[in-house]
Amino acid sequence: MRPFRYGWLGLIVGLLVLAADQASKHWVLTSLDLPNRGSIDILPVLSFTFVWNRGITFGLLSFGSGWSAVALAAMALAVVVVLALWLRRATSPLVAGAIGAVAGGAVGNVIDRVRFGAVVDFIHAHAFGWSWYVFNVADAAIVCGVLLLVLDSLRKPSPLAPRRQED
Repeated sequence: MRPFRYGWLGLIVGLLVLAADQASKHWVLTSLDLPNRGSIDILPVLSFTFVWNRGITFGLLSFGSGWSAVALAAMALAVVVVLALWLRRATSPLVAGAIGAVAGGAVGNVIDRVRFGAVVDFIHAHAFGWSWYVFNVADAAIVCGVLLLVLDSLRKPSPLAPRRQED
């Protein structure tokens, strides 16, 4: 198998995710003016609610200092480098697309950290008193990409798994 066979697909998916993420954040910040409006109900179960996320996905590891944004951006860029190396060896379009989605989302959030010191989150799903974390397009792409990678890993045997011997 030649390297980078499916890599172009991953690059395209990553660029599409990055473009959609940055365009949606620009729209929320400027046209919708969500920082001043706070929250806008879209559907009974969906709102646009403005949040500065100073942690990682879903606000985990949220620290207040400026160094935390730099550290999280550096960690995300390191992950993107690892993903790029993995993308070179992708063996299926599904894996390449999933890696691209995760990398594109990570880069989108890094751009926010560099520009603002925090990530712009605004999608808020809720129903019947239940409320999910506020997230963005990049977060959704990262979660979907990781889920696809997990599903792909479950559908084929591990190369490290012992082989069954026939009697």
